[in-house]
Amino acid sequence: MTTIREEDFIQSIADAFQFISCYHPLDFVQALGEAWAREENPAAKDAIAQILTNSRMSAEGRRPICQDTGIAVVFLKVGMNVQWQTQRSVQEMVDEGVRRAYNDPDNKLRASVLLDPAGKRQNSRDNTPAIVHYEIVPGNHLEVICAAKGGGSENKTKVAMLNPSDDIVDWVLKTVPAMGAGWCPPGILGVGIGGTPEKAVLLAKESLMAPVDIHLLREKAASGATLSRAEELRLELMEKVNALGIGAQGLGGLTAVVDVKVLDYPTHAASKPVAMIPNCAATRHVHFHLDGTGPAVLTPPKLEDWPQITWKPDTQSATRVNLDTLTKEEVAAWKPGQSLLLNGRMLTGRDAAHKRIQDMLARGETLPVDFTNRAIYYVGPVDPVRDEVVGPAGPTTATRMDKFTRMMLEKTGLITMIGKSERGPAAIEAIRDNRSAYLMAVGGAAYLVSKAIKAAKVVAFADLGMEAIYEFTVEDMPVTVAVDSAGVSVHQTGPKEWQAKIGKIPVAGR
Repeated sequence: MTTIREEDFIQSIADAFQFISCYHPLDFVQALGEAWAREENPAAKDAIAQILTNSRMSAEGRRPICQDTGIAVVFLKVGMNVQWQTQRSVQEMVDEGVRRAYNDPDNKLRASVLLDPAGKRQNSRDNTPAIVHYEIVPGNHLEVICAAKGGGSENKTKVAMLNPSDDIVDWVLKTVPAMGAGWCPPGILGVGIGGTPEKAVLLAKESLMAPVDIHLLREKAASGATLSRAEELRLELMEKVNALGIGAQGLGGLTAVVDVKVLDYPTHAASKPVAMIPNCAATRHVHFHLDGTGPAVLTPPKLEDWPQITWKPDTQSATRVNLDTLTKEEVAAWKPGQSLLLNGRMLTGRDAAHKRIQDMLARGETLPVDFTNRAIYYVGPVDPVRDEVVGPAGPTTATRMDKFTRMMLEKTGLITMIGKSERGPAAIEAIRDNRSAYLMAVGGAAYLVSKAIKAAKVVAFADLGMEAIYEFTVEDMPVTVAVDSAGVSVHQTGPKEWQAKIGKIPVAGR
C-alpha cells in the first residue's frame, strides 16, 4: 500500500504548473525547429522564429511562454493500492496546488478562470477550480499529467456525431479551415473517435498529452510494420492537414501541425462520434509519477537543446510607425503582408472593455479615454514581477472583437487594431468602409512582445483586472498588416496561395 501525503501532492501540482508556464516540452520545441527549417513562406518562417525565440527567452527568464497561462487541466491515474494522507478531497488538493502556482510572487501567472460563467463572470483570482479527470487503475502509484490550455485553442474544439458511413478525414479537412488561426498554429491536433460525444472529446484532449512522435510512426510505416487504423489516420491527417496551406499563424505555408494524435474507443452501431481539439504554439504539459517517497522532481530542459534561432526586428525591410502621430491616411496606405515596427503609445482592450464601451456609448456617457487616431491592442497581460513594466503580453484572438469593430471605428475615433488570427466578414467590411487596417502580432510570442513594451499603466476599467484598458509605450513592436484598408485579408489569400503551391488538395473555386 502506497501513501500519498497531502503536501507532497499539492506541492507537485504547484511545481508542475509553474514548470509548464515557462518550459515547452523539448520534443515540441525540436519539432518547431524542424518546421522552421522546412518553411518556404517568409512570413510563416518569421512567425516560427518569433515563437522559438520567445520559447528560449521564457526558459531563460522563467516567465510565461504565453500571456494566457491557461485553464488548469489535470489527468490522474490512481493506483488501486494508493491511499491518501489528507482530510481534503482530491479536487481540493489540486485546487490548492493551482492556487499556489498561479499566485507565486516570483512568477505570477494570469488568472483567467471566471466563476458564474452564465452570469456575473467574476474572476476567481487564483485560476481555480481546475478541471480534473480521474481514472482508477491497478497498481500502487499515482500518475499525473498537468496541462495549461489557453482559451484561443480550447475555443476551436469541434465535435460532431457523424453517420457510420461518413469519412473522418473528410470531416477533419472540412473543419480545420473553419477553425481559423485563433488556435495559434503551428501546433498539434488531437482527434478522439468513438464512445459517446463526451468520451470523444475527452479522448481528443487526452491524446494531446503524448509526446511529439509522428517521426517514429513514419519510421514504423516505412519498415513495413502493420499499423492500426488510428495510426493510419495520424499519418494521413498529418499530410493532408498541412497540405491545406494554412501555415504558421494562418499566414500560409508548409506547416500548421507538427503532429496529429488519434485515440479511439468502441461506440454504438448507429454512431460515429468524433472530436477534434488543437494544442497551440504554447503547448504546455508535464507528466510525472508519485510513489509516496516525496514530491515530484521536474528537471528543466537544457537551453543548448533549443534550436539556434534568434529573431530580431528587421529594421531594414520593416516600416517603422510612430503611433503618436499616426493619421488615417498613413493607415489607409498600408499594404497586405507589410511588416511594421510600432513605436509610441497604444491603448489596450478586449472583450469586457469593449462591452463596457458599447454600454457607455448607448447611454450617452463620455468614455474615460480618448481613442481618436489611436491604435488598440487586444491583450490581457500577465502581471509584472521584479523590474518588469508588464508581464508577457501577447495578442488575444481578434475575432472575438469583430462585433464591436464598426462601433469602435465609427464612434470612438479609433483608426487601427492589433490582435492575433484572422478577422471575420463583419469586421473586414467595417475596416474597408472606414479605410482602417488590422495588424497581426504573433500568438505564442508573449514574452518576446513584452520586451518591446517600455511603459504600461492602467487608464480605465481597473476593476476588470487583466481586461482593463492599459496604455502601453512600445518600441519596435513587430506586427504584420493582416487586413488592409481595401479589405484584403492575408489570412484568406495566404492559405489559398500555399495550398495551390503544395498542390495535394484542390483549392475551392479553382
